[in-house]
Amino acid sequence: MTDRWDPGAFKDRVDEVLRGFVAQEADLFAAVDPLLGPVAEQLEAAVADGKRLRAAFCYWGWRAVGQPDSDALVRAAASMELVHAAAVVHDDLIDDSPLRHGRPTPHLALRAAVRDRPHADDTARWLAMLVGDLLMSLAGQLFATCGLPAAYLARARPLWSVLARELIAGECLEILRTGAGPDTAASLKVVRYKTAKYTVEQPLLIGGALAGAGERLSEGYSAYGLPLGEAFQLRDDLLGLFGAPEHTGKANADDVRGHRPTALLAETWRLARDDDRERLGALLGSRDLDADGLDAVREVMRRLGAPDRIEHMIGARVAEALDALHGLNVPAPAAGALTALAHSAAVRLS
Repeated sequence: MTDRWDPGAFKDRVDEVLRGFVAQEADLFAAVDPLLGPVAEQLEAAVADGKRLRAAFCYWGWRAVGQPDSDALVRAAASMELVHAAAVVHDDLIDDSPLRHGRPTPHLALRAAVRDRPHADDTARWLAMLVGDLLMSLAGQLFATCGLPAAYLARARPLWSVLARELIAGECLEILRTGAGPDTAASLKVVRYKTAKYTVEQPLLIGGALAGAGERLSEGYSAYGLPLGEAFQLRDDLLGLFGAPEHTGKANADDVRGHRPTALLAETWRLARDDDRERLGALLGSRDLDADGLDAVREVMRRLGAPDRIEHMIGARVAEALDALHGLNVPAPAAGALTALAHSAAVRLS
């Protein structure tokens, strides 16, 4: 790979690693018993799509230290996408989301395989939970066998426990905050731990640790990665409600039906007066929410200017991230790639 950042070429490299590795593991899993075939299919489906941003941040965390391109490093970076795949399977299960990348989520896809069994819905959910667990295990396996020297891997291994702890803490916080009184500060804390850290900061830190990054550079990675990761999730919240499903591949109503603690909902509530709060209160968390009800929520949000507030928060965080990046003494190709990644993470349609 040349020093010119080519996202498409990088994505192809990561896809090749992921699909080959997971296909082999899925075959070994299915070989245990024919009944496991549908579960094995969901392992492969979980890595079929994605922008591979997390792998890219890990890769450039390595390159920004001055290390050259490396196929072994691409394999290590690809393990970040397995962490993401595991988190997505679990998140969709917890949120009972029906779609991801325009396809049924695993807990729904697996219903067809168990429809003749007692408690088919529960069985499908249990199986999906285990798909997510296995994907997380495979992430560690791919990382450990990526081909980098053992001494390099040892430098980064402690960060894996931090990544897992903070990711699960964020998911738990979202569960505990769901349905609670909207609070922007609390929502942003969920954003930071559930998404921002494992999407940008931790992949950068792991790539840097593999390369032997010093303390100052690692601190710079966090100063860049945390606000950018928050901007990424804030954009995701906007797309979740206002984006086109044909682009996002997800259902629009999930956050409202689930009364999730998004900053968008929290800001809407903060700006609302009593009559709007009464209207919103009847719609948030409603499992019977229809298209008209969803449009009513959007209308309130637009009238109060809540989406504009989130856009401002996104812009401020991207600017903060880029300021931190500009303060780092990293090679020009890495600075250029990380600048491009900042814009692609925060300005997107899906």
